[in-house]
Amino acid sequence: MKLRTGLAGCLLSAALPMLALAADMADPGPGQHLLYPPDQMSWQDGPASLPAGSRFVVLEGNPAEPGIFTLRLKLPDGYRVPLHWHPGVERVTVLSGTFYLGMDDSQARENAHRLPAGSYTAMPPAMRHYAIAEGETVVQLNSVGPWQVNYVNPADDPRQ
Repeated sequence: MKLRTGLAGCLLSAALPMLALAADMADPGPGQHLLYPPDQMSWQDGPASLPAGSRFVVLEGNPAEPGIFTLRLKLPDGYRVPLHWHPGVERVTVLSGTFYLGMDDSQARENAHRLPAGSYTAMPPAMRHYAIAEGETVVQLNSVGPWQVNYVNPADDPRQ
């Protein structure tokens, strides 16, 4: 009996630090209720890490800081984001329009996956990809900051 109690105590003492670590890593949420009717979203030009012509609104968090964030991007018809990658996971939901997502060096629409409104994709860190919008397209992006866009061809980077 004493051996069982000792083993149980040992397992419990090993598990407690892991549980505390998991609690620290859990999403604490926004700290207040967030509510954004479409007509009250403040769209801005940019972001600077994407080619000119896009508009965005941050719905939760701050993409420039550590932590979970949600933003929406509004892309005009024909908008292209050249081949790039992100250091973190990128999750994209297509809300309207059609979003083409490609993973090859051709950067050609015919080689990309067609994602109509309602589609979802999750890309692992460092996955090279490009995007093309057909019609005005709105996508919602969820990730963990700080968000970075790293272009495969540095000449494609609009910040240069």
